[in-house]
Amino acid sequence: MERHQIALYFTAIAAGGVIGWFVPGAQGPLANVITPALGLLLYATFLGVPFVKIGAAIHDGRFMAAILVLNFLMVPAVVFGLSRFVADDVALLTGVLLVLLTPCIDYVIVFSGLAGGATDRLLAAAPILMLTQMVLLPVYLLMSMGPNLVTSIEPKPFIEALVFLIIVPLALAAVTQRWARRAGTGRTIMSFIQGLMVPLMMLTLAAVVGSQIADIGAQIGSLTRVVPVYIAFLVLMVPLGLWASRIAGLNAASATSVVFSGATRNSLVVLPLALALPESLSLVPLVVVTQTIVELIAMVIFVRLIPRLVSRSRAR
Repeated sequence: MERHQIALYFTAIAAGGVIGWFVPGAQGPLANVITPALGLLLYATFLGVPFVKIGAAIHDGRFMAAILVLNFLMVPAVVFGLSRFVADDVALLTGVLLVLLTPCIDYVIVFSGLAGGATDRLLAAAPILMLTQMVLLPVYLLMSMGPNLVTSIEPKPFIEALVFLIIVPLALAAVTQRWARRAGTGRTIMSFIQGLMVPLMMLTLAAVVGSQIADIGAQIGSLTRVVPVYIAFLVLMVPLGLWASRIAGLNAASATSVVFSGATRNSLVVLPLALALPESLSLVPLVVVTQTIVELIAMVIFVRLIPRLVSRSRAR
């Protein structure tokens, strides 16, 4: 499965789309699968992280500086420019800003790891990225759209995501690793769970796409306007991530993680925020999910592409 994981991910995306489109009753159950599937996926991912190295990762000032500057200085400038193409539609603008201004803290670790990135450093950075975006997102939205939207955003979904998608899987992984060092049964269970990485990723991709594809189809005329914005964002963030990594003097693994962090967004975490917005902004959740689909397709390409670009950048 690992040898054919890219093809399997595309298959999962297609299968989720077909099920969600032709079996409308499956949308609710698929939506309920997303959070537990993502939590299990991250648990399996964290099992492969050497926790003894996390302390060093936190103190890696150059990596942390690169990832924070990229996500909270460069990204807002890029997003502001790209968002002008949909500035005439409040719902489209809101969705684009909400999803593109928030760096991913969950499956970016998975994709970066598949591309040979520094998983331990991204893991150490995840809580910092989460807390920083909680503080800065209202500020960025206030600057871009005014106070009305900001007052409707609650921090609870962000806190829940940090606890259930990062802290709990991380704690379970640490306990499992300790058990594996002491007992053969622990090693067997740890190996088994790590072997579920590809199926869990397939389940997550299928659930996200399948749960929202029908609603996206109904609003396809409006949503096609944001697709070029999302593609342009992904294209622009690759050279910016490479540049930030080169300025910081990072090695190939850390540079790969920085590029993935800049390109991937927190769509699964901000979706509850989008769903909590007023009825007049009912299109916003679909704008967010559209970004998820575009990004997931791009990520399976980036797993192969980014390592080559990092190597080429370092050879210059």
